[in-house]
Amino acid sequence: MTAPLPAPTPADLAPPAGAGRRPTVLRRRWARLQAAAEAGMSTAEYAVGTVAACAFAAVLYRVVTGDSVVSGLTDLVDAALATLS
Repeated sequence: MTAPLPAPTPADLAPPAGAGRRPTVLRRRWARLQAAAEAGMSTAEYAVGTVAACAFAAVLYRVVTGDSVVSGLTDLVDAALATLS
């Protein structure tokens, strides 16, 4: 985990004179907050994707090795070979 951010001082929150832009300190704090919120997300996304791919592969294996699919493919190959001869 990241260390907690220090509380902003009134000087940090005061707008700069003239331009009306946000203070640089707040921009830096916001960038740190955004970076900390995304820490570790890519690893979790890869893990979920891997589990989903394995589950899909298991379902596909069960379907392809089922009796109806094997007999259907065998009939298809037999019909194709019979057409060629």
